Amino acid sequence: MTAFTVRRAQGPADVEACYAVRRAVFVVEQRVPEDVEYDAYDAIALHVLAVGPGGPLGTGRLLYGPGARARTGGLGVGSLGRLAVTREARGLGVGAALVRALEDAAVECGLSAVDLHAQTHALGFYERLGYEAYGEEFPDADIPHRAMRRALP
Repeated sequence: MTAFTVRRAQGPADVEACYAVRRAVFVVEQRVPEDVEYDAYDAIALHVLAVGPGGPLGTGRLLYGPGARARTGGLGVGSLGRLAVTREARGLGVGAALVRALEDAAVECGLSAVDLHAQTHALGFYERLGYEAYGEEFPDADIPHRAMRRALP
């Protein structure tokens, strides 16, 4: 098993590493257009980064607060998103560790719940982490998604 750590992205090099993982997973693998993948919320998001001996393995972001209200639906709810794990690191627990790190950050920010938009093939992954789907399926970047939420302790 590959050892890895998860930390909040700090500084331009960490943020670029997050973007590189997203580019590999979403833009290259899933063919999401770059102008859809990167948005204005990136500048105000809290980003986390999983790193192993060979470099970045995964990333995710948390949106919260007044600047993200349109995306999160309220000040007490955060929006977890852009969760990406490199092909080589899948199955190692990186995704779950990233979700838990983002949830910990949400609790530190005083949030009571987090929402996310899950690709439908990943619903089981998020359900195992305590998320519940709600609403109808919808397309995002031409990929089927469902909204999910988890109340935080």
